Amino acid sequence: MKHRSGHPTGSLCVLLASVLWGTTGTAATFAPDVGPLAIGAVAMGLGGLLQALVAAPRIRRESAGLRARRGAVLLGALAVAIYPLAFYSSMHLAGVATGTVVSIGSAPLASALVERTVDGRRLTRRWTTGAALGLAGTVLLCAAEAAHASTGAGAGAGAGSVGATVLGVGLGLVAGFTYALYSWAAHRLISHGVGSSAAMGAVFGIGGLLLMPVLLATGAPLLDSWSNAAVGTYMALVPMFLGYVLFGWGLAHVPASTATTLSLLEPAVAAVLAVVVVGERLPLPGWLGVALVVGCLAVLTTPAGARRRSRTTSAVVAAEHG
Repeated sequence: MKHRSGHPTGSLCVLLASVLWGTTGTAATFAPDVGPLAIGAVAMGLGGLLQALVAAPRIRRESAGLRARRGAVLLGALAVAIYPLAFYSSMHLAGVATGTVVSIGSAPLASALVERTVDGRRLTRRWTTGAALGLAGTVLLCAAEAAHASTGAGAGAGAGSVGATVLGVGLGLVAGFTYALYSWAAHRLISHGVGSSAAMGAVFGIGGLLLMPVLLATGAPLLDSWSNAAVGTYMALVPMFLGYVLFGWGLAHVPASTATTLSLLEPAVAAVLAVVVVGERLPLPGWLGVALVVGCLAVLTTPAGARRRSRTTSAVVAAEHG
């Protein structure tokens, strides 16, 4: 199966998934008493099990193909189980902005490294340009929010938090790598003939099972109030279940490295929602970071034909006025 990085259907599915994922940080603010491990376990755990349940008929039909590539299935499932625990713990320790940016911002580089090492895939100039814009934007966004938080905090508010921040950044890197790993595993299954529903259902279903002990151990606060239960239900059904169904469809059309780069939209959406819904303020450099992320998405999603026509038009105009 051939994949085109500029395929509009695949890119649109990943972008829609990223918008849904960008709502998780704001949603979690409505359940402040629920810890990061419980949030991660209920979101990915129940969302993954629901994916497996919905995809069960296709998983049965394609069980031979899944068994033949059980290594990719199990590797992806293990990454699915680790990712939410590392991601939400990173946001809890280092802050929502830093945790999100490190986790999502490091994923494209991790994906490129995995694809280069395992598949021998060469990086295109287009991907490099888009990734550079996106990473620059996420770094600006992170720096702007961190600077704003530090000026808004009381003196000494950050005292004693250096260790927590360093640990949070480290967990963010773990989250970015595991995100890249399960994206690669699902893409590998799909590219070898397994349907996207069966591939995502198997990987996320097993990953969800691995998260059940964590949910049982930490999830009691989810039942303490209707608001906590509503947040857990929303996280499992919308960003995780629906979001990853869309992501699976996207992986059927674009490489994992392109998909993880397109998901740089997530921290931009999270920042805008924090301003609009939570009432946070985003400094000017932060808005510049959002603009760079949008530029990254434009580079990666503009169809190749449109780019060629634009270059041809520019050359004709230059010749006429030369």
